[in-house]
Amino acid sequence: MNEAGLDRRLREIGRTILLRLSLAALGLNLASTMATAISPPNAIGVPSEDFCVTKGQGRVLRADPSNYRELVSALQAGDTLLLASGRYPLLTVANLNGGPGRCITIAGPAAGARAVIVGQTGHNTVEIVDSSYIVVSNLTIDSLGLGGDGIKAPRTTHQATHHIILNGNLIIGAGAVQQTDGISTKTPTWNWVIRRNAIAGAGTGIYLGDSDGSSPFIAGIIENNLVLNPLGYCMEIKHQLGRPALAGVPQGPQSTIIRNNVFIKDDRSSPDGDRPNLLVGGFPDTGSGSHDLYQIYGNLFLYNPREALFQGSGRISFHDNILVGGQAAGALFRDHDLPLRLAHIFNNTIYSPQIGIKFGNPAREGHAVLGNLIFAETPIIGLDVAAQDNLVALPAEARNYVRMPSSRLGAMDFYPLPGRVTGSPLDLSSFAGELDFDRDFNGVGKDGHHFRGAYAGEGMNPGWRLGAQIKTNK
Repeated sequence: MNEAGLDRRLREIGRTILLRLSLAALGLNLASTMATAISPPNAIGVPSEDFCVTKGQGRVLRADPSNYRELVSALQAGDTLLLASGRYPLLTVANLNGGPGRCITIAGPAAGARAVIVGQTGHNTVEIVDSSYIVVSNLTIDSLGLGGDGIKAPRTTHQATHHIILNGNLIIGAGAVQQTDGISTKTPTWNWVIRRNAIAGAGTGIYLGDSDGSSPFIAGIIENNLVLNPLGYCMEIKHQLGRPALAGVPQGPQSTIIRNNVFIKDDRSSPDGDRPNLLVGGFPDTGSGSHDLYQIYGNLFLYNPREALFQGSGRISFHDNILVGGQAAGALFRDHDLPLRLAHIFNNTIYSPQIGIKFGNPAREGHAVLGNLIFAETPIIGLDVAAQDNLVALPAEARNYVRMPSSRLGAMDFYPLPGRVTGSPLDLSSFAGELDFDRDFNGVGKDGHHFRGAYAGEGMNPGWRLGAQIKTNK
């Protein structure tokens, strides 16, 4: 076998190993259930999760690689297309529209061998174009390192792509360059649910919106995903200059929810520039969208050798997250393409070698930083925050407060030691309109609001163990 053939064979062996390991080791359990947040009174534009709840059953069709494209193009509202295991050519969902309670579903097997959509040079592996009320689930999407994105909603001049659910997919092979994305939207979108997907080794894991701010990602839910070792961002949501004049686009204040995800980077260089694990951009200055809110909670941010773990502008609620190992900072709040306007930062656990929480600019509409447990050389910078509202210590002192402070997966355990991270009750009433403000990283109620950090408990952790897996909820 010549050198080129051997190289191809080694890549194929590695891909096969990754496929076998990914389902179990990454926690992609297709039968698992999700905990659902209950919207508090006065919540800001919480997007619907149940727009596909069946009101009338359509056809259930079965396909294999020989006939699935013909069947896809003829799908109608309420139809379900079940793909048998096997290797399939590119999947294009174009001009297909379901409806409330009558989504069009394209799904692979829920157990056993997978349905694998394979990439092709010059093409995105899965495209969703001018379509709505679509579900894509339980597929392996392998772009084969050929330069195509995994799943993409490209820019078009026609109707918008909205009410989309991406659930339980494994996305690999989308790491040819840093600009190659696991999941990407480049057109105005709203009411997307991106749930329980595992994205490994992409250029950028999830990229929502466009670089010029003209294609807003509105009222989305991104939850219980694992994004592992991208070249650039694990996830970025671009800034928004305004709402487009499209039928059905939400006009009132909306929330985009980012919860219970795992965002992990590694030591590889980022040729197009170092990037945080997660970055969220600002909202329009005036008019529709100007009072939108990012609700970011229950996430694990792990390792970034050159950047902050999180960076945000706009209007942000950031609570009950665990952040480990950001070189530049744990969490950075600053102007980016648009200003930082609101920052509610409470009950996070941060273990960072340099800076815990950094403000590069003031939040124009106000800020609150309280109840955080921060282990860093400089816990908080850029604000004059009352020290008694947060519990801070040096990284070397963290073992006096939590079970096993570490940046190493498998070893880390930031659950509090008995009696070490409590204080006077925190007044969280200002956050009562924010989702799960009174629940900790494990989804457990914050009885009495005495605890600092992301866990409202002490002793042995009864919940999910931190790791490179899809987070499971109580």
